[in-house]
Amino acid sequence: MRHQSHSYGTNLPIDAGPQVAQLRHVLRLVEELSGRQAAPAIAEAALDEAVRITSAYLEAEPIVQRRFGIVAIEIAAWSAAGVEALLAAGESRSPAAARQLADELEKGLGALTLLLQPAVVREGSGATPSP
Repeated sequence: MRHQSHSYGTNLPIDAGPQVAQLRHVLRLVEELSGRQAAPAIAEAALDEAVRITSAYLEAEPIVQRRFGIVAIEIAAWSAAGVEALLAAGESRSPAAARQLADELEKGLGALTLLLQPAVVREGSGATPSP
């Protein structure tokens, strides 16, 4: 299967909290494929994170929102390709490849959260970030 690069517009419709929740779900599945003990999905914590991410996204500057959307789309695309390859390999799939994909997904999710960090810090601590 051939993946094409996306043409990114300036007004990307994205629901940030659910997008991160969906990527976290993919991460749990990839961790299972790798043989790694997947972190338990705690519904309340996941819902809390989705609300915080959505709120931070809505407070973010438009340029940050666009960047978040672009990065989220890129992560979703390459993670889907990685999961597809793991599943296509069937029983012969490499646990190391699945672990690597899981590690990259964790990094990607961290990058998404970091993009919204100033808004998350303001909301979570009551403090404003230093310039």
